[in-house]
Amino acid sequence: MSKIGQKVWKNGTFIDWDDAQIHVMSHVVHYGTSVFEGIRMYDTANGPAVFRLREHMQRLLNSARIYRMEPEYTVDELVEAVLETIRVNNMKECYIRPVIFRGFGKFGVNPLDNPIETYIAVWEWGKYLGPEALEKGVDVMVSTWTRIAPNTLPAMAKAGANYMNSQLIKMEAVLNGYTEGIALDHQGYLAEGSGENLFMIKGNTVFTPELSSAILPGITRSTVIYLVEQLGMNLAREALPRESLYIADEIFFTGTAAEITPIRSVDKIKVGIGKRGPVTTKLQEMFFGIFNGNTKCPEDWLTYL
Repeated sequence: MSKIGQKVWKNGTFIDWDDAQIHVMSHVVHYGTSVFEGIRMYDTANGPAVFRLREHMQRLLNSARIYRMEPEYTVDELVEAVLETIRVNNMKECYIRPVIFRGFGKFGVNPLDNPIETYIAVWEWGKYLGPEALEKGVDVMVSTWTRIAPNTLPAMAKAGANYMNSQLIKMEAVLNGYTEGIALDHQGYLAEGSGENLFMIKGNTVFTPELSSAILPGITRSTVIYLVEQLGMNLAREALPRESLYIADEIFFTGTAAEITPIRSVDKIKVGIGKRGPVTTKLQEMFFGIFNGNTKCPEDWLTYL
């Protein structure tokens, strides 16, 4: 982590970064009762702007509701809280982490009487999968770990507990010499990476797993779907078999942290030309063009300071 914001938003007030602490007996520590978001602010052609802030805040509250957590704040209030946190910390570009969790109170699995805490922190964060990844791509493996099955943990909630599964996928990949892992769903179809959605190109069609494959409904994913439609390419959301990875022309990850990161090999099998392909390159140009003014997008996607 490079520059961190010295002030953290906590339940409506600002505290110092070093004071943003919780009790070791907080419910979230023992039972994983947290939901969160990852958001980026870019220094755009028209000044610093947070990308798709309202959608992120709505997803945060959706995740909280699934877990029966009802924070006191509306989407509008959380949007303003994020902007104030950025202003207080004098950031021009940053990563934003709002988190809602159950704090210190009663002990035991039942969380209903524990207090609900809301924090927002900001810091500078570079390219998640490495500075060269956007151009050269990354090497990945198909993980031996499966994504969570339906009616076990809700995949649509961006919950801290879900990321224990993500950590298993990531650690396995790193310890085996890969940058990232791709998980399958409970039926053996492609799901997503440890913290990224997945896209695959074959011919003139862009494929991505459907929501029923235990994937997070990614906001960058929906952005790329919009860009694919602007390109006039065919888009297919469907169940995708593992072996389709090995014959794809191009594959890439999407996510707030990963942005659009090409995949150059899967299980040591080269993808396409073995580096970033032409469609991925074009989609990257269009994505980053949102911030330099070269790509038109819905006006509410950028929230300016």
